[in-house]
Amino acid sequence: MTNARQGAPAPVRTPDAAPEGMAEAPALRAQGLSRGRPPESAGPADHRRGPFRPERLVSLRERRANEAYAYLFRFSDLWLIAGVSLFVAQGLSPRGWQSALAADILPLLVAAISLAWSLKSFDLYVYRRQERLSGHLLRVLAAVALSGVAGLAVAGLSGRANVLPPVFGLWATGVLLGLAALHGAAFALVARWRRKGLLTPNIVIVGATRDAETLIAAALQRRNVNILGIFDDRLSRAPHAVSGVPVLGDTEALLTHKITPYVDRVIVAVDPAARARVEGLIRRLSLLPNAVSLLVDVDSEAGREAALSRLSEQPLTRANPSPSDAQRALQKRVQDLIIGTVALIIFAPVMAVVALMIRLDSPGPVFFRQRRHGLNNEAIHVWKFRSMRAEAADATNARQVSRDDDRVTRVGRFIRKTSLDELPQLFNVLKGDMSLVGPRPHAIGMKTGDEDSAKLVAEYAWRHRMKPGMTGWAAIKGSRGALVTAEDVRRRVQLDIDYIERQSFWLDLYIMAMTVPCILGDRHAIR
Repeated sequence: MTNARQGAPAPVRTPDAAPEGMAEAPALRAQGLSRGRPPESAGPADHRRGPFRPERLVSLRERRANEAYAYLFRFSDLWLIAGVSLFVAQGLSPRGWQSALAADILPLLVAAISLAWSLKSFDLYVYRRQERLSGHLLRVLAAVALSGVAGLAVAGLSGRANVLPPVFGLWATGVLLGLAALHGAAFALVARWRRKGLLTPNIVIVGATRDAETLIAAALQRRNVNILGIFDDRLSRAPHAVSGVPVLGDTEALLTHKITPYVDRVIVAVDPAARARVEGLIRRLSLLPNAVSLLVDVDSEAGREAALSRLSEQPLTRANPSPSDAQRALQKRVQDLIIGTVALIIFAPVMAVVALMIRLDSPGPVFFRQRRHGLNNEAIHVWKFRSMRAEAADATNARQVSRDDDRVTRVGRFIRKTSLDELPQLFNVLKGDMSLVGPRPHAIGMKTGDEDSAKLVAEYAWRHRMKPGMTGWAAIKGSRGALVTAEDVRRRVQLDIDYIERQSFWLDLYIMAMTVPCILGDRHAIR
């Protein structure tokens, strides 16, 4: 299996949607064929679910949150190693480790660093599905033994080989018992997540081919991935299902299918020798925010095992993003939690005053929430202060706000101009639906003129490859407010994609710092 591709602004103003009365999106059901097949061929809904569909589908956003735990497990180990090493070092001298001989401290330091390196090198943060706890703990023991030998070797070179062995015995016993407890707990926690389906990757297959059938048969035996459906452009020749997995439509249907927010990866199971067809599929699928891979070498048992292993292990050790991608996501989440909490505390009095002003200005609720696009096209509910008359709210989001819009209240004009109406989105940030910095979450069904904004730019969905943000690169570059023309949409999408490709901790801090002066100095944005 090979990778096929890799892949704020001030808010876009859309009408308010009242919090009460807005129905939650119904639970996801298996969807019948969207094109190319008569409706009666779809069959009953429960037959369309297939053998892999879990009772509750977990979105990619929720699943990615679990990736951070691999790093948290490692940080816990580092703290344990440092704590045990410091405790043992305190006994090297009556006055503590500060007054101990360098020849005594150095071997202990080498052992601690070697252990931290060994745990990572032995893949002890990759909790494989087929691995037993006993085998995992044996590798922990090997890492501790190797590190102890390294420390004793340094002790011998420094002439302290007669003094330090008892010290290393205490050190090795402490770290081994501590690591065994931590890794045992982590192992049990990961097993529990897998039983609940939180770590089981969801995939869809493009191509109702023999390779797809072979992969499904192997997945049915192992049960380590969920294959939710199949899409095939040749619907006239495709069966209704492959090994029980339903054929849900063609490639065009996949681009707008309700299932995509729950899909970790799209697998193209078309013979790579059909180069023209494969290239066409990859080109069309590149418009999705989902990762796309090409399935190869599944004719052999070893090939099928390798493909399924890479797919099943990706929630904790992803096959598609580089290690820096997972690290970047963790840094961004920590940044959101820390800065978001501080911001909520600071702005709480301001939010209270705004809420009182809204209540006194016009009848209706203080807050409203609106369905918008989140990570991977997931529908999320974004919270805002109400800035329009409650009876004028447009739940269809068909009309963006215009200058001197008669639906906007007196207080609404002020809070929209200053972006104070966006402050409740701090709750979205802390919940994990949004980030402080990222592409703005556009309303579902938002129109530019008479056209759906999403249809004006081919790469529109690329902006959903990252969590939406309260502010972002487009905001400080002048793309704020309503998108009046197709050119406005293209510029916004290009700025969003530019940010996603360049995102870093320091760029996010720069965007946050520039947001306030940009908002105060922007007198032209329609909000």
